[in-house]
Amino acid sequence: MIAVKYDEGRLMQVLVAPIVSEKATMIAEKHNSVTFKVLQDATKHEIKAAVELMFKVEVKGISVVNTKGKAKRFGKSNGRRDNIRKAYVTLKPGQELNLGGEGA
Repeated sequence: MIAVKYDEGRLMQVLVAPIVSEKATMIAEKHNSVTFKVLQDATKHEIKAAVELMFKVEVKGISVVNTKGKAKRFGKSNGRRDNIRKAYVTLKPGQELNLGGEGA
């Protein structure tokens, strides 16, 4: 496989935020994976490079899900939540990513 060089500034923006929910926590415990909210135009290769750069871990695989935003009403006016792109990042065995901040 050919190693592709990515712009480090772009990689720092690819991961928007970690997703901490019941489902994400259950998946993290069961499959050794972490869930992130990522940019809409981020590719799997960019996400992998960003996680490996920022957290110094080895990535086994990535699954990406596009979730459409719900249509909501605010009184008389209609609104819409933003679309979300989630990345489920599976880590190689023995790798650990601590987002909670406890311990050192």
